[in-house]
Amino acid sequence: MNECVLVLDFGGQYKELIAGTVRGLSVFSEIRPGGMPVEEIKALSPIGIILTGGPNSVYLPDSPKCDPELFNLGIPLLGICYGMQLMCHMLGGEVSPGIKGEYGRIPIIPADSSKAPFKALMSHRDAVTKLPDGFCATAHTASCIAACEDAEKKLYGVQFHPESKHTDGGMAIIEKFLFEICGATGGYKLDDYIDLQISAIRRKVGDQNVLLALSGGVDSSVCAALLTKAIPGCLTCIFVDHGLMRLNEGDEIERAFSKRKLQFIRVNAQERFLSKLKDVADPEAKRKIIGEEFIRVFEEEAAKLGDIPFLAQGTIYSDIVESGGKHGATIKSHHNVGGLPENLAFSEIIEPLSGLFKDEVRILGRKLGLPKPLVSRQPFPGPGLALRIVGKITFEKLEVLRKADAIVREELDGIRRKPDQYFAVLTDTHTVGVKGDDRTYDPVIAIRAVETGDFMTCEYSPLPHRVLGRMSSRITNEIPSASRVVYDITSKPPGTVEWE
Repeated sequence: MNECVLVLDFGGQYKELIAGTVRGLSVFSEIRPGGMPVEEIKALSPIGIILTGGPNSVYLPDSPKCDPELFNLGIPLLGICYGMQLMCHMLGGEVSPGIKGEYGRIPIIPADSSKAPFKALMSHRDAVTKLPDGFCATAHTASCIAACEDAEKKLYGVQFHPESKHTDGGMAIIEKFLFEICGATGGYKLDDYIDLQISAIRRKVGDQNVLLALSGGVDSSVCAALLTKAIPGCLTCIFVDHGLMRLNEGDEIERAFSKRKLQFIRVNAQERFLSKLKDVADPEAKRKIIGEEFIRVFEEEAAKLGDIPFLAQGTIYSDIVESGGKHGATIKSHHNVGGLPENLAFSEIIEPLSGLFKDEVRILGRKLGLPKPLVSRQPFPGPGLALRIVGKITFEKLEVLRKADAIVREELDGIRRKPDQYFAVLTDTHTVGVKGDDRTYDPVIAIRAVETGDFMTCEYSPLPHRVLGRMSSRITNEIPSASRVVYDITSKPPGTVEWE
């Protein structure tokens, strides 16, 4: 890992996606705060620097800035979204509030007429309205400068997000920056991450015991495999069945993990969680309640097992990003990040996957010997169906949603080209219907199916109408309290994959 590309973070949602894309091209990347002093940057000897996006406006006095000397280092630099605006602003250009902003896939027109227009993911309101001296525009949209450069100083900027798979040719843009402009040769492999984490875990834990919060999902399963390799015989996995799982899922998880070479404990806590969630409708409150209750259960179980100082979690970086950072906007608090209480009974939390993105976690799982069906499983949020019931949670609503979700998964599991994630949502909107000769007034059930590789952005899946019709027919016929089904065709951004 002699080559390093530094990713300077200004609160962008996609900072880890940028770093993951760079690592996916076999170049090591490291994320550091955007205001990192130039002397510290020099000490790392990066071959390139990428400035991330962010939710702030560069012209405001309290917005995050970088060291002004950054642009005089002679190190190739790529500014993305806020990063491009910051570069232009600090070098004498102008950035102004946009009238309406650009969100989603927007047509980009290259300045070079020999290059074809393409679509790129945009998510911004402010725009560069005047370039600094020495810069030229290399692309534009209908309303803003989309890309610029000062090639002599190796300074480049794009208003769109090339790190997203929803930008046509985005990977090629980053690849060109790395190999043609920065002079990277590659050589970094994910195996290096495994070795580094195993060494770090062993140094931190020694011969002490670790308690892992095992949900049975991809992240916690890979975390269990990594910890088992790092500290064999010192790991206890606790699966808390909060009663918010999918149909029969608790039993399936117990069957899968009770046969593995680790101590597995199942705690049935449905009544406890539903009691805490009674009359709670706000999604942020749900997440925080579930997060704290998870920890309390682990503390109680740890006390029964003796002195276990470490709590491990399968937290990945998308959890942390969406829960907000120093400059980041909180999109939604994840139960294992924003929902953690301050007075933990554990001396420390271990999160060996927190530097990885979902696709990297899957690759890591295969390298650690986990079966493909397990590591390819679609994501399921830790708070479970609590986030797929809009409004207050009851046992009756859970039963309805479990049945609807099972139907959706049965139907889509059988098609040739499956979406990357799919599920049902029980909304709090009621509509009039008719079954037999009777009037009904029941909640609407929504179906969500998306296509994504990074799980930070997504497009809705264009499912065939015959498949949608079959799911709707089954849900309304097999579930007495369901009389209307809708399909969510929102991409991310502006929506999120989950509804809450």
